[in-house]
Amino acid sequence: MAHDRGAAGDNHDHTAGANAKMLGWALALTSIYLVAEVVGGIVFNSLALLSDAAHMLTDVAALVIGLLAIKLGQKAADDKRTFGYRRYEILAAALNAVLLFFIAIYVFVEAVKRFSEPQEVQSWGMLIVAAIGLVVNLISMRLLTAAKEGSLNVKGAYLEVWADMIGSVGVIIGALTIRFTGWTYLDPIVAVAIGLWVLPRTWILLRDTTNILLEGVPGGLKLGEVRAAVAGLPGVAGLHDLHVWSMSNDDVNATLHVTLAAGADSDAVRRSVGDLLATRFDIEHSTVQVEAAGGACQDRSPEAGPFR
Repeated sequence: MAHDRGAAGDNHDHTAGANAKMLGWALALTSIYLVAEVVGGIVFNSLALLSDAAHMLTDVAALVIGLLAIKLGQKAADDKRTFGYRRYEILAAALNAVLLFFIAIYVFVEAVKRFSEPQEVQSWGMLIVAAIGLVVNLISMRLLTAAKEGSLNVKGAYLEVWADMIGSVGVIIGALTIRFTGWTYLDPIVAVAIGLWVLPRTWILLRDTTNILLEGVPGGLKLGEVRAAVAGLPGVAGLHDLHVWSMSNDDVNATLHVTLAAGADSDAVRRSVGDLLATRFDIEHSTVQVEAAGGACQDRSPEAGPFR
């Protein structure tokens, strides 16, 4: 079956281009503010600003990953990369998670030092930088809002920016409190709070990317349920060598061998297995090999229809 890329393909290209444009603007704004926040944290001696800058780094990484996913995802598979280039997105996300863990450790160690030896913090400078950050985050969220429902990558970037907005609000509250009370120890407290906010999400990111790199079963899928559903189809006497994995966060693949029941039609069984995997488990890319009851493989013939 031929796939018509006419209007649907053009629409996909236009949507990807629009998403890339929005991500590009958000990345430019966020990157500029990241540099400003690092400089402000050093100049105004605010650990909270530096901690928020570490979180802002995740925003930059998420936006870069989103852009890479769009650009590399459009690159066709070739003789060297038969699955294409979407795995680069996962490698970048894993690197981002590892980097964040090291940054969080630094922030926690520095916070402990400041609890024992409080340091003067320039609260007005801290407040101004955090307020600018809040505005930047709000603008970035506005840029990404329209496209977040149609793209998982854009949605991930949107959530990163949303979370960083919470960090900016925390720094603003800390700066105002320090200004009017003089409680400088609030600066490391806010820094630790931001770190604790980021770390669980960082762990989830590292866990999910590691699972994908290890060809693990994607989250939300249970291999036992897939096996039981296929085994219950008419014409299926058994199955083995079932593998389910993903190349990226939204690209699930499956391969399996199905043993035919006596008198079953191989093409009909193959199609029913593919339909089940697609409709019930959202596995759009599957390779189903059928075998006769005696164990002889029946290779897929060209006229049997396309793989799903």
